[in-house]
Amino acid sequence: MPELAPFDVLVVGGGPAGATAAHDLARGGRQVALLDRAGRIKPCGGAIPPRLIQDFEIPDSQLVAKIDGARMVSPSNRRVDMPIDGGYVGMVDRATFDEWLRERAAGAGAVRLTGSFEELTREGGGASVRYRRADGSEGRVRARAVIGADGANSAVARQCIPGAGDTPFVAAYHEIVRSPPDGAGDFAATRCDVWYQGEVSPDFYGWVFPHGPTTSVGVGSARKGFSLRSATAELRRRAGLDGLETVRREGAPIPLKPLKRWDDGRRVLVAGDAAGVVAPASGEGIYYAMASARLAASAVDEFLATGDARILGTARRRFMAEHGRVFWVLGLLQYFWYSSDRRRERFVKMCEDPDVQRLTWQAYMHKRLVRRDPLAHLRVFVKDTAHLLGLART
Repeated sequence: MPELAPFDVLVVGGGPAGATAAHDLARGGRQVALLDRAGRIKPCGGAIPPRLIQDFEIPDSQLVAKIDGARMVSPSNRRVDMPIDGGYVGMVDRATFDEWLRERAAGAGAVRLTGSFEELTREGGGASVRYRRADGSEGRVRARAVIGADGANSAVARQCIPGAGDTPFVAAYHEIVRSPPDGAGDFAATRCDVWYQGEVSPDFYGWVFPHGPTTSVGVGSARKGFSLRSATAELRRRAGLDGLETVRREGAPIPLKPLKRWDDGRRVLVAGDAAGVVAPASGEGIYYAMASARLAASAVDEFLATGDARILGTARRRFMAEHGRVFWVLGLLQYFWYSSDRRRERFVKMCEDPDVQRLTWQAYMHKRLVRRDPLAHLRVFVKDTAHLLGLART
């Protein structure tokens, strides 16, 4: 079994988190290896907000569509449009976007390896990782530090991080279909549709997200025994997309709570889905994956410079300081509003309110809770309470 010369950092997983960490570290002069499985595409709506585009320098060529609004569909088929005022949400195709990110990391100096992580062995001055190539042969790579960005069922996290197996998940499944013409039936090429109906998902939601020539149609649920494929077929029928060609089908778990710890206290750190950083209620993960990876790369770089393993813990602390309150609010939203179709009906009705729409888009686009306009927050709080208690008309 040939063993590669030691690297400063081995990044396991080449999605947005792993590719971002590898890029940042390689650009900073570290010797980096990026290990990723071949042919992996994660089921994902593909939405990226303006802050991601700006912070991570995503070129316009990677955007397959620009979304200017969303439509919420209630259990009673109430449709509430939420236009974006003066902006857009970018859409990417993960099959091409992830590869572009990996190639950018390679362009910065990262060495790409193809294979599946199998085992990490700690050594005195680093770690040795055994992986399996697609042809069945084994390889081994040594590194002074390891970043696990290998998804929700992260093998790195399960092996190295205490409590990594306790994260709650939503199972997600989607089908990529050929997009119909803009305006055909109820389809709009610049609008994302979110379906809050129990037959589509009893505890999460279904989505129709246009990607230019293709569209992602999918559902999520944490309920055991719920058929995601059947629900997706029903969603396609309700959305008028059942007769379209299916390009591919994908499924994966989505974590809904950050791990309590991201590092092993020695030289291993996790990021992205492996760290559990997918937003509750929305299921959004690309931005948070890349943001957590940037913090992980910074912590690992400082650890390599100082040898102080306590620095690895700063990645989680910095992430939660910036985004923890948003995750808490979204967790409450999911707990209260997704629990029944009756509450979902009230939730969609509440989304008609201009204050709710404005504050929602501002928070999503810029990835922080809006602190300005306290009267708007007060109005939203009063309306939200009225809907929750059933005092507002639906």
